[in-house]
Formats: sequence, structure tokens, C-alpha cells
Amino acid sequence: QVQLVESGGGLVQPGGSLRLSCVASGRIGTINDMGWYRQAPGKQRELVASISNGGSTNYADSVTGRFTISRDNAKNSVYLEMNRVKFADTAVYYCRAKGSFVISVEGATRKWDYWGQGTQVTVSS
Repeated sequence: QVQLVESGGGLVQPGGSLRLSCVASGRIGTINDMGWYRQAPGKQRELVASISNGGSTNYADSVTGRFTISRDNAKNSVYLEMNRVKFADTAVYYCRAKGSFVISVEGATRKWDYWGQGTQVTVSS
């Protein structure tokens, strides 16, 4: 079992900045991809940004140039730096991580895929 705990959400004014953090714990093994998703009221959950174990990043068009995803493998953590936020960025932000751990001496692995509980980000003047 892997637990993901997000923090850093809150109220921010348009044009302001916010930094989200997510830390993984439990039977982790190796974390491969980590990412941030968001879900606004009445809308489907969407990818905001993702980062691979090697540091390759991917961003939604709506946040490119404003948000930056990063990770600290030693701390099993992923971060989302949100700059120049807009009203449309208001949503619950979820951390997601995918990985695997070894289950046998022969090297067989089991994959896992977990979500955090979410943290609210509200952009309001």
C-alpha cells in the first residue's frame, strides 16, 4: 500500500503564486511517473502536469509557461509551482504516482498506481 499526501492548497488572488507538495510513503519500491491532476466543479478530472523518473515533463496547454512540476526522488516527493494563477485554475488538485516493487527473489515486480486525497486551490479576488 502506498499513501500520497498533498499539501499547499489554499486561497490565492489572480496573478498570484502557490506551491503544492505531495509526498509518497509506504511500500513504494520504485516510483516511475508522478503527476498532478485537477477537477473543477462539474468538470472531469484532467491532467495538469506529469514528470517521469528521469525528469521528462508534460504540461496541459492551459498551464504551460505558468506552472512548473518538479520532483525530489530522495524524498519521494513531487511539487507543482503555480504562477500567474487564473480564476480557471480553481479546482481540487490531486497527486498521482505510479511505480513498482519487487515481489520475488527472481526479480518479478508488481506495479502500483495511487492517488492522493486532493487539496483545494481557490483563485479569488
